Amino acid sequence: MLKIYLTTFLCFAFLNTEAQQKWITFDGQKGKGNGKHIVLISGDEEYRSEESMPMLAKILANKHGFKCTVLFAIDPTNGNINPEVNNNIPGLHLLETADLMLVNIRWRKLPDAQMKYFDDYLKSGKPVLGLRTSNHAFNNKTGNYIHYSSVYKKEDPNHVWYRGFGGLLFGDHYVKHHGKHRHESTRGVFAKETKKHKILRGIKDGEIWGPTDVYGCRVAHLPITPLVMGQVLKRTGTYDKNDRFFGMRPTDKPLSGPKNNPMIPVAWLKNYQHPNGGVKGLAFHTSMGSSTDLENKALRRLVINAAYYLLDIKIPRKGTNATIIGDYNTHAYGFLGKKYWDNRAVKPVDFK
Repeated sequence: MLKIYLTTFLCFAFLNTEAQQKWITFDGQKGKGNGKHIVLISGDEEYRSEESMPMLAKILANKHGFKCTVLFAIDPTNGNINPEVNNNIPGLHLLETADLMLVNIRWRKLPDAQMKYFDDYLKSGKPVLGLRTSNHAFNNKTGNYIHYSSVYKKEDPNHVWYRGFGGLLFGDHYVKHHGKHRHESTRGVFAKETKKHKILRGIKDGEIWGPTDVYGCRVAHLPITPLVMGQVLKRTGTYDKNDRFFGMRPTDKPLSGPKNNPMIPVAWLKNYQHPNGGVKGLAFHTSMGSSTDLENKALRRLVINAAYYLLDIKIPRKGTNATIIGDYNTHAYGFLGKKYWDNRAVKPVDFK
């Protein structure tokens, strides 16, 4: 009887501790990524990175052998995941052991104690992989890291911290919705000069598609390596607010006119270096990356291929395995509000 009681108590204690965890970790299985640690950081109010980051982590751990840790925006009052809480991402100290930072956050206002881990990571010159809103990741108003804000020195493109975090790593932050939001989706077309790049292995030209619109980033004049251009598509079906793709489909036709002439890059590589004595590093960015965009297998493969490339791991000729592990139940992008997250009461362990 005592043995049963102790077993039950220990199981309960383990589950209770797991439920209180503010981040989740997936141990690497067999694969080329063994011995490497990827920290995936979510925290945006609109594009459901809290759904997509655990999905990518499961693939990277189970199919490729990487140890993956997923961080979330956490409400400190109840431990719930809440992207509306923009000043708290627990677990950033784990960047100290990371080999790659995969980030998808939007306009965070983190305290200096948390920002320091971003700053130290960038000084190390380790690689960065950024999705969608990571090009405007921060909106710091106070503290020692105001220069990370996406509007910092926005009128001075020659400043070393022009446009903050996004400017340093990726060249700029988004300027506007180049494609019409919720009405004009994005098809990925290979940049002519890099169509045989290793990161594009296993992907067909035009196979990448997502229901998010092309971001109007001003990167054409920068020393970047464009990989994928964003072809703006005109929705041929009826707008449906209850459809997670809002009625858009990959079979939609290209929009005629200046939006596609020329097309804007939606995936590229850029060298970076922290101005304060940092080591030179390499960053990959795609301005696609909503949870619904990442239902597209070609886009998932692009991201995983990029992780291999940034970590100097040979990419298979047919590309990396991008098959989803288990269920991936995505929601349409959009702002949900704090009340929604309070009612939903989802914890990090719920994405394990």
